[in-house]
Amino acid sequence: MKPPMYVRALGPAEQAGLEAGLRSSDAFTLRRSQILLASNRKQRPKVIAQNLGCATQTVRNAIHAFEEKGVDCLKQESSRPKTVQAQFDQAKCEALRATLHQSPRIYGKKTSVWTLALAAEVCFEQGLTESLVSIETIRQALLRLGVGWQRAKHWITSPDPDYLKKKNDVTPSLRWPSARDGLSAIRMRCGGVA
Repeated sequence: MKPPMYVRALGPAEQAGLEAGLRSSDAFTLRRSQILLASNRKQRPKVIAQNLGCATQTVRNAIHAFEEKGVDCLKQESSRPKTVQAQFDQAKCEALRATLHQSPRIYGKKTSVWTLALAAEVCFEQGLTESLVSIETIRQALLRLGVGWQRAKHWITSPDPDYLKKKNDVTPSLRWPSARDGLSAIRMRCGGVA
């Protein structure tokens, strides 16, 4: 069986620092001070955890941190990773922009509208990213390019390659009357005499 874990013997400055931590308004500092002073009184981590309503591992982490850093362990550190690597460098951002200027149908998708999730999926499939990234990563990459992402609108599109030609090549008798047609066009459509 492993021997119980306690903090090392406290010096007068460390004792004063921990007691000052008991008066702190920061919950993290207060909790760490309580844990370390209880451990100094030779209470076991399991008992300290039960008394303070925290996990035993939290008590052990506080003791280890005190052994490494001393009283400096009372300051809460950021939980953010020390090194963050951007998924999109400038070249990949430009490739993302070029991808989004094409239809998703080119990449085998059934929709003609880009969404952030769809862009993340296509970036992974095309090898722009090593793993599937979040929609926030895509949005941030677009912001670095100066592109604002708004909710996509569903425009009428068709997979037919001649769709635009057919759409614009409507015969005059089938299109709606416009202001330049005048009243004669309306009368002809209604069966009246012009």
